[in-house]
Amino acid sequence: MRIRRSLNQGLRKLFAFLPRKTRFAIYRSFVECNPNPDPRLVLKIAETQEELEACFKLLHDAYVSSGFMKPDPSGMRVTIYHALPTTTTLCAKFDDEVVGTISLIRESLFGFPLQAIFDLTEVRSLKGQIAEVSALAVHPKFRKTGGTILFPLMKFMYNYCTTFFDTRHLVIAVNPNRIEMYESLLFFQRLSENSVENYDFANGAPAVGATLDLLKAPAIFEKVYAKKSLRRNLHHYFIEAVLPNIVLPGRRYFTTNDPVMTPELLDYFFNQRTQVFAQLDVRKKQLLHAIYDLPAFQAVLPKADDTQVQQVLRSHQRFSVKCPGTLTVTIAASQQIFTMMVVELSLPGFEVFSRVSLPLGVWGEVIIDLGQAERSTIKAVALRDQSNGLHGFYAFKLAEPDLPWRKFVSAMESATTHDDLENATRFMQE
Repeated sequence: MRIRRSLNQGLRKLFAFLPRKTRFAIYRSFVECNPNPDPRLVLKIAETQEELEACFKLLHDAYVSSGFMKPDPSGMRVTIYHALPTTTTLCAKFDDEVVGTISLIRESLFGFPLQAIFDLTEVRSLKGQIAEVSALAVHPKFRKTGGTILFPLMKFMYNYCTTFFDTRHLVIAVNPNRIEMYESLLFFQRLSENSVENYDFANGAPAVGATLDLLKAPAIFEKVYAKKSLRRNLHHYFIEAVLPNIVLPGRRYFTTNDPVMTPELLDYFFNQRTQVFAQLDVRKKQLLHAIYDLPAFQAVLPKADDTQVQQVLRSHQRFSVKCPGTLTVTIAASQQIFTMMVVELSLPGFEVFSRVSLPLGVWGEVIIDLGQAERSTIKAVALRDQSNGLHGFYAFKLAEPDLPWRKFVSAMESATTHDDLENATRFMQE
């Protein structure tokens, strides 16, 4: 074992002396992406206690073997980010056994794990939502099989982020020994603060931060991979290929998250099996209560000062969505219609993205598709542009929510998991 480790370290040092262009070409020569994976492979969201526990155990063993964490008595790696409704854990199952996992963390009151040490100012200055790619692990028996699990899992991540997670920018923090794989194959760009020597989230291991713009990725992939064979063509694999192995969530409504944590699952993973909740500082306990403010959760969440929690909460809850809509206004006796995308809504208002300038201070009729068969027609006015400091985003105020809008917001307020929302809003179609 020691001889093999020394040999690998020696080869890695020799490889590092090669020109960057040569190293990247070698990485790409190892690409093996089968557009027709074994039908026994299933890629889905981890949603049951059994699936989540298998993911956390796989992650624990991978992190311990790599020196990224010390063994935990639970045999699992579970972080506070796994408890959040804005985090989705994906899994790869082969013959019904979890053999791969990766977590996608959308921004919340907790921010991102890597933002404590990496500067995201430049990424935030661009349009689009950000998600951190974290907690990647593949079962040892599949690590030397030419990407049999890794590439389908990455394909699933790409499809989920671009189709369901409303994400434009991916950010990662990885070991320096692995960053060139992401740079050469997927064209991640290093964050302005290139690396740190001590990353607390990975047991003090060194880390490099990087980002990928998913809007620009297809053109880059096509330029590099288009002329390669299908098994080497990551452009075809990520952008064009349809893998029947991928089970995407069936959403009736245009929400952007797929929360799975029930009070029972939170209690099991974060109180019973681990001490994640108990180890939170006062501020994080307050944030957790602000996120899960429903009565059903109070018994399993760590105690927090109610007064402080209320200060964290907004006067109205806001929900991340991706709902197409139109604005019709009359200006100088001329009717004008604008198309837009609603990206966030609450009971009294909403935020949209528009590729063209919208008129400010002019009341008009807004029609918004809340789901496949749910439509709201309301009177609203754009109060300001560049909402959140981003060009193309507008904040709107409603004159009065109509019934579909009220029902939808009420369902969102009472829903905790994706299934809850489905059940709470089912009456809309009845």
